[in-house]
Amino acid sequence: MTVVRRIARPMLAAMFIQGGLDALRHPAAKAEKAAPVVNAIAQPLGLPNDPELMVRANGAAQVAAGSLLALGRVPRLAALVLAGSLVPTTYAGHPFWA
Repeated sequence: MTVVRRIARPMLAAMFIQGGLDALRHPAAKAEKAAPVVNAIAQPLGLPNDPELMVRANGAAQVAAGSLLALGRVPRLAALVLAGSLVPTTYAGHPFWA
């Protein structure tokens, strides 16, 4: 692995780990924004209709995948999970179209 990757992966992963830990510790503020999205997708996907639980699950995925990325373990899978976790986060947290 090149020196740049050894440095860049932990730096990129730190943002996801910090954000995921914040979602695990303080989900209430994020759950308020996530509620419309969770309510819309819970029934069709068979997920629980609990915004706080979904925020915590998303945070846990970010912490786990960010840690794997930082350690260089299965980096492609970790990057895929992180990219997937950003879809609902971006849709709920940054609705520029509204």
